[in-house]
Amino acid sequence: MSEQKKIHLGNLSAPRGARKNRKRVGFGMGSGHGKTATRGHKGQKSRTGSSIRRGFEGGQMPLYRRVPKRGFTNIFKKVVAIVNLRDLKAFQREDKVTPETLANKGLIKKPTENIKILGEGEIKLPLEIHAHAFSQSAQTKIQKAGGKFVVLSP
Repeated sequence: MSEQKKIHLGNLSAPRGARKNRKRVGFGMGSGHGKTATRGHKGQKSRTGSSIRRGFEGGQMPLYRRVPKRGFTNIFKKVVAIVNLRDLKAFQREDKVTPETLANKGLIKKPTENIKILGEGEIKLPLEIHAHAFSQSAQTKIQKAGGKFVVLSP
Protein backbone atom coordinates (compact mmCIF):
# COMPACT_ATOMS: atom_id res chain seq x y z
CA MET A 1 0.00 0.00 0.00
CA SER A 2 1.38 3.39 -0.97
CA GLU A 3 1.83 5.98 1.67
CA GLN A 4 -0.68 8.84 1.32
CA LYS A 5 0.81 12.34 1.02
CA LYS A 6 0.03 14.71 3.88
CA ILE A 7 -1.30 18.12 2.88
CA HIS A 8 0.73 21.09 4.10
CA LEU A 9 0.83 24.70 2.98
CA GLY A 10 4.23 24.03 1.46
CA ASN A 11 3.07 21.32 -0.93
CA LEU A 12 -0.29 22.77 -2.08
CA SER A 13 -0.61 23.50 -5.78
CA ALA A 14 -3.40 24.39 -8.19
CA PRO A 15 -4.90 21.50 -10.20
CA ARG A 16 -3.67 20.93 -13.73
CA GLY A 17 -5.14 23.43 -16.17
CA ALA A 18 -6.34 25.84 -13.49
CA ARG A 19 -3.57 28.35 -14.11
CA LYS A 20 -2.89 29.27 -17.70
CA ASN A 21 0.13 31.26 -18.76
CA ARG A 22 -0.52 34.56 -20.52
CA LYS A 23 0.04 34.53 -24.27
CA ARG A 24 3.42 36.16 -24.79
CA VAL A 25 3.38 37.62 -28.26
CA GLY A 26 6.76 37.74 -29.95
CA PHE A 27 7.07 40.37 -32.65
CA GLY A 28 9.75 38.66 -34.69
CA MET A 29 9.11 36.36 -37.64
CA GLY A 30 10.64 33.41 -35.80
CA SER A 31 8.00 33.59 -33.06
CA GLY A 32 5.17 32.39 -35.27
CA HIS A 33 3.31 35.62 -34.48
CA GLY A 34 5.38 37.99 -36.57
CA LYS A 35 4.28 40.93 -38.71
CA THR A 36 0.85 41.75 -37.24
CA ALA A 37 1.46 39.98 -33.90
CA THR A 38 -2.03 38.38 -33.77
CA ARG A 39 -3.77 41.79 -34.06
CA GLY A 40 -5.16 41.34 -37.56
CA HIS A 41 -4.70 43.92 -40.29
CA LYS A 42 -5.04 47.69 -39.74
CA GLY A 43 -8.01 49.23 -37.97
CA GLN A 44 -8.62 50.80 -34.59
CA LYS A 45 -7.98 47.70 -32.49
CA SER A 46 -4.66 46.94 -34.13
CA ARG A 47 -3.14 50.25 -33.02
CA THR A 48 -1.16 50.59 -29.86
CA GLY A 49 -2.95 51.99 -26.80
CA SER A 50 -6.38 51.35 -28.27
CA SER A 51 -9.26 51.12 -25.85
CA ILE A 52 -12.90 51.51 -26.76
CA ARG A 53 -15.32 52.71 -24.12
CA ARG A 54 -18.45 50.77 -23.27
CA GLY A 55 -21.34 51.57 -25.61
CA PHE A 56 -19.07 52.85 -28.42
CA GLU A 57 -20.50 52.01 -31.82
CA GLY A 58 -17.70 53.08 -34.15
CA GLY A 59 -18.73 56.71 -34.36
CA GLN A 60 -22.41 55.95 -34.99
CA MET A 61 -24.75 57.69 -32.55
CA PRO A 62 -24.82 55.21 -29.63
CA LEU A 63 -28.03 53.60 -28.42
CA TYR A 64 -28.06 55.43 -25.09
CA ARG A 65 -28.18 58.72 -27.01
CA ARG A 66 -30.64 57.57 -29.68
CA VAL A 67 -33.28 56.54 -27.15
CA PRO A 68 -35.43 59.47 -25.88
CA LYS A 69 -35.20 60.62 -22.29
CA ARG A 70 -38.10 59.98 -19.92
CA GLY A 71 -39.09 61.25 -16.52
CA PHE A 72 -37.45 63.75 -14.23
CA THR A 73 -36.24 64.15 -10.67
CA ASN A 74 -38.52 66.24 -8.50
CA ILE A 75 -36.26 68.55 -6.49
CA PHE A 76 -39.10 69.46 -4.11
CA LYS A 77 -40.01 65.92 -3.04
CA LYS A 78 -40.29 65.27 0.67
CA VAL A 79 -38.49 62.15 1.86
CA VAL A 80 -40.23 60.44 4.78
CA ALA A 81 -38.87 57.51 6.79
CA ILE A 82 -41.65 55.00 7.44
CA VAL A 83 -41.90 53.00 10.66
CA ASN A 84 -44.68 50.49 11.27
CA LEU A 85 -46.13 49.73 14.69
CA ARG A 86 -44.87 46.15 14.45
CA ASP A 87 -41.28 47.53 14.36
CA LEU A 88 -41.73 49.11 17.81
CA LYS A 89 -41.54 45.73 19.59
CA ALA A 90 -37.92 46.57 20.43
CA PHE A 91 -39.08 49.13 23.01
CA GLN A 92 -40.01 48.48 26.66
CA ARG A 93 -43.17 49.52 28.54
CA GLU A 94 -43.66 53.31 28.77
CA ASP A 95 -40.50 54.07 26.74
CA LYS A 96 -40.27 57.38 24.95
CA VAL A 97 -39.94 56.70 21.20
CA THR A 98 -38.09 59.62 19.57
CA PRO A 99 -36.19 59.99 16.30
CA GLU A 100 -32.93 59.52 18.24
CA THR A 101 -34.05 56.25 19.85
CA LEU A 102 -35.38 54.98 16.50
CA ALA A 103 -32.00 55.71 14.88
CA ASN A 104 -30.16 53.98 17.76
CA LYS A 105 -32.26 50.84 17.28
CA GLY A 106 -31.62 50.93 13.51
CA LEU A 107 -35.25 51.51 12.48
CA ILE A 108 -34.34 54.70 10.58
CA LYS A 109 -31.06 55.86 9.09
CA LYS A 110 -30.71 59.36 10.56
CA PRO A 111 -32.47 61.06 13.48
CA THR A 112 -32.91 64.18 11.29
CA GLU A 113 -35.31 62.38 8.90
CA ASN A 114 -39.02 63.13 8.90
CA ILE A 115 -40.79 60.09 10.35
CA LYS A 116 -44.28 58.76 9.68
CA ILE A 117 -45.73 56.01 11.86
CA LEU A 118 -48.02 53.59 10.03
CA GLY A 119 -50.50 51.22 11.65
CA GLU A 120 -49.31 47.89 10.23
CA GLY A 121 -49.01 45.32 13.01
CA GLU A 122 -50.12 45.49 16.61
CA ILE A 123 -48.83 47.44 19.59
CA LYS A 124 -49.47 46.12 23.10
CA LEU A 125 -47.30 48.40 25.25
CA PRO A 126 -48.23 51.97 26.25
CA LEU A 127 -45.53 53.98 24.49
CA GLU A 128 -45.07 57.72 24.06
CA ILE A 129 -44.24 58.08 20.37
CA HIS A 130 -42.79 61.29 18.92
CA ALA A 131 -42.93 61.52 15.11
CA HIS A 132 -43.70 64.01 12.34
CA ALA A 133 -46.82 62.22 11.06
CA PHE A 134 -49.14 59.37 12.06
CA SER A 135 -51.64 57.41 10.02
CA GLN A 136 -55.21 57.28 11.32
CA SER A 137 -54.98 53.57 12.12
CA ALA A 138 -51.68 54.08 13.97
CA GLN A 139 -53.24 56.80 16.14
CA THR A 140 -56.17 54.60 17.17
CA LYS A 141 -53.95 51.58 17.92
CA ILE A 142 -51.53 53.66 20.03
CA GLN A 143 -54.40 55.15 22.05
CA LYS A 144 -56.04 51.73 22.42
CA ALA A 145 -52.79 50.35 23.92
CA GLY A 146 -52.75 53.20 26.46
CA GLY A 147 -49.94 55.14 24.84
CA LYS A 148 -49.85 58.62 23.38
CA PHE A 149 -48.54 60.15 20.18
CA VAL A 150 -46.83 63.52 19.84
CA VAL A 151 -46.64 65.23 16.45
CA LEU A 152 -43.26 66.91 15.87
CA SER A 153 -42.92 69.96 13.66
CA PRO A 154 -40.94 69.30 10.44
